[in-house]
Amino acid sequence: MIGITQFFADLANPQLSFLAKALLVAVLSSVTCGAVGCHVIIRGMSFIGDAVAHAVFPGIAIAFVFSGSLLLGGAVAGIIVAVLVAVLAQNQKVREDAIIGILFAASFAVGVVIISRAQGYTGSLMSFMFGSITGIPNSDLLWVGIVTIGVLAVLALFHKKLVAVALDREMAQAKGLRVLALDILLYVAVACAVVISVRTIGNVLVLALLIAPAAAARLLTNDLPTMMVVAGVIGAVSSFVGLYVSWSADLPTGATIVLVATAAFLAALTVSRIHRA
Repeated sequence: MIGITQFFADLANPQLSFLAKALLVAVLSSVTCGAVGCHVIIRGMSFIGDAVAHAVFPGIAIAFVFSGSLLLGGAVAGIIVAVLVAVLAQNQKVREDAIIGILFAASFAVGVVIISRAQGYTGSLMSFMFGSITGIPNSDLLWVGIVTIGVLAVLALFHKKLVAVALDREMAQAKGLRVLALDILLYVAVACAVVISVRTIGNVLVLALLIAPAAAARLLTNDLPTMMVVAGVIGAVSSFVGLYVSWSADLPTGATIVLVATAAFLAALTVSRIHRA
C-alpha cells in the first residue's frame, strides 16, 4: 500500500484530478446519506433506501442511452418512484414494504431493459451497479454540492415535523400536520441522497452508506440532531479511509468504502455494549 503522504500528493496531482473529484463527491454523499439515514433509521424504513437505489436505475439508463446527465436522470426517476411509494402507502390494506418491493423491482427491470438496448452497455452497467471513481464531470460536482446543501436545509427546516410523524403518525395528523406531504418530502430526500452517491458507491452498495453510519450514530447517541452530525462524520471519514485503501491497494472503491463504514458500525456496537456493561 502507498503511504498517506503519497495519497495526499496524488490528490493534489492535476493529472489525477478524478481522484480529488471522487473524494469530494464521496464525502458530500456520505454527509447527506448520514443525515437522511438517521430519519430512515428512526422510522424503521431501511427498505426504502434499497427501493430508491433501484428506482433511480431506469432514469440513469435513459440518460445514458441519450447521452444526458446521469445525475439528473437518476434524480427524476428516484423522485417519481419516491412520490408513488408515499402516495400508494396511504392505502392501509397493502403494507408499505409490499408496495416498495413491487415498485423497486419493476423500476430496476425497466432500467435493465433500457440499458440492454444500448451498445457497449456491459461496462456501463457494472459502473452503475458498483460505482466508479473515474469520469466524474465538473457539472456533477456542482449538482452534488447543491443537492447536499438543499437536503440538509430541508431536514433542518422541517426537523420537528418529520420527528413528530416518525414518533406518532396518528397524533401528528390529529395536530394538523400534513403527513403525506412530509412522507413525500422525506422520500424525495432519500432519493436525492441515493442519486448523488451512485457515482462512487453504485446502486448495489448505496444502501449501506445510507444505513451503516446512521445506525452507528444511533448506538452512540439518542439525540437526533447530534446523531445526524455523528452519522455525517462517520460517513465522511469512511469515504476518505475507503478511498485511500482502495487507491493504495487497487480495490473497488465503493465496496471498500462500504466495508469501512461497516467496520465503523461494528466498532460503535462494541463501544455501546461496553458502555452498557
